[in-house]
Amino acid sequence: MTKSVTEHVEPKKVIQALKDTSWIEAMQEELLHFKLQQVYTNKKDERGIVIRNKVRLVAQRYIQEEGIDYDEVFALVSKNEAIRLFLAYASFKDFIVYQMDVKSAFLYRKIEKEVYVYQPPGFEYPDFPDRVYKVEKDLYGLHQAPRAWYETLSIYLLDNGFQKGQIDKTLFTKRVKCDILLLQVYVDDIIFRSTKKMCCTEFEKLMHKKFQMSSMGELTFFLGLQVTQKDGGIFISQDKYVDEILKNFGLSTVKTTNITFVVCACARFQVTPRVSHLHVVKRIFRYLKGQPKLGLWYPKNLPFDLEAYTDSDYAGSSLDRKSIIGGCQFLGSRLISWQCKKQTVVANSTIEAEYVANFIDNESTICIVKNPVFHSKTKHNEIRHHFIRDSNMKKLIQMINIHTDQNVTDLLTKAFDVSRFQYLIASIGMLNL
Repeated sequence: MTKSVTEHVEPKKVIQALKDTSWIEAMQEELLHFKLQQVYTNKKDERGIVIRNKVRLVAQRYIQEEGIDYDEVFALVSKNEAIRLFLAYASFKDFIVYQMDVKSAFLYRKIEKEVYVYQPPGFEYPDFPDRVYKVEKDLYGLHQAPRAWYETLSIYLLDNGFQKGQIDKTLFTKRVKCDILLLQVYVDDIIFRSTKKMCCTEFEKLMHKKFQMSSMGELTFFLGLQVTQKDGGIFISQDKYVDEILKNFGLSTVKTTNITFVVCACARFQVTPRVSHLHVVKRIFRYLKGQPKLGLWYPKNLPFDLEAYTDSDYAGSSLDRKSIIGGCQFLGSRLISWQCKKQTVVANSTIEAEYVANFIDNESTICIVKNPVFHSKTKHNEIRHHFIRDSNMKKLIQMINIHTDQNVTDLLTKAFDVSRFQYLIASIGMLNL
């Protein structure tokens, strides 16, 4: 069903859905394929407005047994870093990014194992209510379904002249004379761009030949990211997601604050959280309340050189005195990825902490990389970390000492006062638009 709907409540039971004609139409559309357990969701746009009732028939995979009902289930999906890289390159080349998704993607391939499912509650066949269905095609909920869909899609693309990325297997490219078409796949959602608009049009036609597709026009919302494509570049934010989580936890009216504890540090205690960690999470939410529209700005007319900043806070963890390390990577001034974690070993000095982590933000550490004489004092460092020196000798990387005031990675390893925090946020290209 594609028409707009005004009902925002997602039914929990069949009897509730049967009271609304829009949900009945959505169920009838899905039942053309299978009769199984149904899941009801509202399809929303980037503004949070309901545009479609969506019913999905889902198998109860928790009763599947490995080796009997399925074998290999691993399926490749795009990482957030890959999506940001995709958008950064689009801003650099001044591409318009488009989006489309596949209707009932998991139903395009016959299932390899013999699987049976119960009839969905409320939709049992009157003459045989106790019988089960034999599944002929892969279905949402089955362990093997995502992998089967990826294989189906990738084979079709490869047969039609696309090439799969050597590193990122969810990135596909196709060259047509001097033009290039690029697409990124996340399960049944696809974003794509090209140096020529005609290539995008031809790609949509190609996909419609094989699959039932929904062309969604220019990309505005993808994997929780709100994307605004402007003349001067691309802006990425998550204010819709922020608003939803604040509502879910009843924090929409709290006072605002600044983050004084790194989110990644808090994440280390997910398995054994304490009350103190709950207070920290609430403080993070209060920060989000005050900065809901803060996002990343990817400008158009700037270089595309790779730059990486690193930092380590020697013995920064008070519990075990392991060093906290951080890093962020830019393409020009476009922030595409960042990290913050503890080292797995206890370092005996600041130099060792930075070298073990492959982080070069210290003059003594740079000397270790450039001068092998220093290595006699650092034999306990693992051999695998010496690839930094080898890369430097081959001129694959260039290491520069960064003054603390200009090292934006400090944001990931330490807590700061408001002024320093705001300065670092602005330095990595985070803006309110």
